[in-house]
Amino acid sequence: MKKCEFIDIGLSAKEEKEIAKLLPTLSPNPLQLADIWAIMDQVWDNYGCDNKKPNWDKISKFYQHPVWILNGLFIEQDEKSMRHRHAISDWVILNRKKYALQKIMDYGGGFGTLAKLIAQKDSSINIDIFEPHPSKFAQKTVTEFPNIRFVNSLNGIYDCLISTDVLEHVPDTLKTFSEMINSIRLSGYLIIANNFYPVIKCHLPSTFHFRYSFQIFAKIMGLSILVPCVNSHAIKYKKKTNQPLNWNKIRFYENLSKVSFPILKLAHYGYNAIKRTIK
Repeated sequence: MKKCEFIDIGLSAKEEKEIAKLLPTLSPNPLQLADIWAIMDQVWDNYGCDNKKPNWDKISKFYQHPVWILNGLFIEQDEKSMRHRHAISDWVILNRKKYALQKIMDYGGGFGTLAKLIAQKDSSINIDIFEPHPSKFAQKTVTEFPNIRFVNSLNGIYDCLISTDVLEHVPDTLKTFSEMINSIRLSGYLIIANNFYPVIKCHLPSTFHFRYSFQIFAKIMGLSILVPCVNSHAIKYKKKTNQPLNWNKIRFYENLSKVSFPILKLAHYGYNAIKRTIK
């Protein structure tokens, strides 16, 4: 996508001004994902955010910045990003009748891209978007879809919850994950994509240990692990029980995961180095 394509699309004057400040820092060539990440990191630094010692007032301002509109617009033009979202929406549509997927929650749905894909493919499915920092522009883009709405809390029970690259941004990953699970009916589904890596500065290092242990917590928290969505890094889960969670057990294994992370990371790097040597 070229820089000029971000202008004159119905943004507010303030949003256009903020995005225009960022554009001169970008390459004159068509935008790449690395360009978007670089300016997101720039805005993060401008607010004085620190991912090791988070100040949530500053981070909240970061998530309200129009750079997230820029990110959303880029995603809708990026082949790889859209392939990932088509894979998820196609699974929902394909299994709508089989698994009674009538009410969907797009958790952290931000720009509404995934919700719009589902709505375009099947207008009978109702999709709620929970986004802590929704932009007016994003809300405006979904007004043509009567089956999409932004909500400000998880106050319903859903047949399926989708969350793409959210849990690496939150201060208590397991608490947020449990809230997601609680919003799903028994035998309902979750489709979760995580990125517990230091790709951009707003990915919190305190979450990176889940790179190796997240599936363990999914089982402990009452989910069965299904196969990944084809052409996506998202994993499908099914809710097996409504039993209360054992938080003493969960926090014990969370601490164990944190302690084990440096060892597992080193072992992973060593394994990959051996593979490269053999090749």
